[in-house]
Amino acid sequence: MNVPISVRPADALRAALAGLLDGLPPTQAARAVDRLIASYRGQTPTDAPILRDRADVAAYAAYRMPATFEAVCSALDALAGAVPEGWAPGSHVDVGGGTGAATWAVAETWPGERPVTVLDWAEPALALGRELAGSIPQLGSVRWERARIGGSLAIEDADLVTVSYVLKELTEADRRSVVEAAAKAATGAVVVVEPGTPDGYARIIEARDRLIAAGFRVAAPCPHSAPCPIEPGADWCHFSARVSRSSLHRQVKGGSLAYEDEKFGYVAATRLDPVPPAARVVRRPQIRKGQVLLDLCAAEEQLRRETVTKRHGPLYRAARDTDWGDAWPPRSAG
Repeated sequence: MNVPISVRPADALRAALAGLLDGLPPTQAARAVDRLIASYRGQTPTDAPILRDRADVAAYAAYRMPATFEAVCSALDALAGAVPEGWAPGSHVDVGGGTGAATWAVAETWPGERPVTVLDWAEPALALGRELAGSIPQLGSVRWERARIGGSLAIEDADLVTVSYVLKELTEADRRSVVEAAAKAATGAVVVVEPGTPDGYARIIEARDRLIAAGFRVAAPCPHSAPCPIEPGADWCHFSARVSRSSLHRQVKGGSLAYEDEKFGYVAATRLDPVPPAARVVRRPQIRKGQVLLDLCAAEEQLRRETVTKRHGPLYRAARDTDWGDAWPPRSAG
């Protein structure tokens, strides 16, 4: 199904996914999803093939692609808010991109066509990604290339390199090599996204340190490029993205809610001159009578809580509309 170029990529992706499991027996899809959930939660051996065939890839796309898309969109939106006004990636490489969720997220964040290369080892994932991308003109020229994501990875130069939900599948040595290859190839920015777990946070911090060592500056979520102020082992930095669940999504994953919340962690680092926010909201705001409590990571390289009351006028109204992961204060606050 071809989608008009005026349709937002988010809407086009939902439309492209709508008929994905047609003809696939529900029990087969459910078994594939159960296995993928076990792999995602680290309950299967790391050397087990994750995406083995078309059924696995279709189940993966239904189970994970909408959530991955929303998480990467959140990270890219934060990057876009910190880089110089008017900057947009002229080219993009999606490392370990699978079916291309991050590629769709880049198209959603910065409209228009650009050279894009998706690298992944799983040929079934690349084939389905190519099929889904063919439904929208902006992604019609994407190159889908098979590559081992590890120590020997070669990445062509690009303005933006994304590495989303990939590092957890790699050894420590391969993680280091992939992040260093991304840093070497990226002329503008690197965005790394991982599950919002303590282990995912540890991988994000590791990637953050390597990007800073390679000369990048952190654009988001941190308001600084200094060491993370979270005490190791005491907590972890992560965020949440609201994911609309289609009837297809509910069929595959079960449940009846129209949405779910995807927990994720990320770092967006750039070679440009970023203007990060003064602070970032790192917990869900607590709204009480006449006041809003905001837990912040601040530019002063510390965690602190700020209480915003009605006496703060426009800032109080802004605080009531502020969400977990947002910059603080918003630039629009008077």
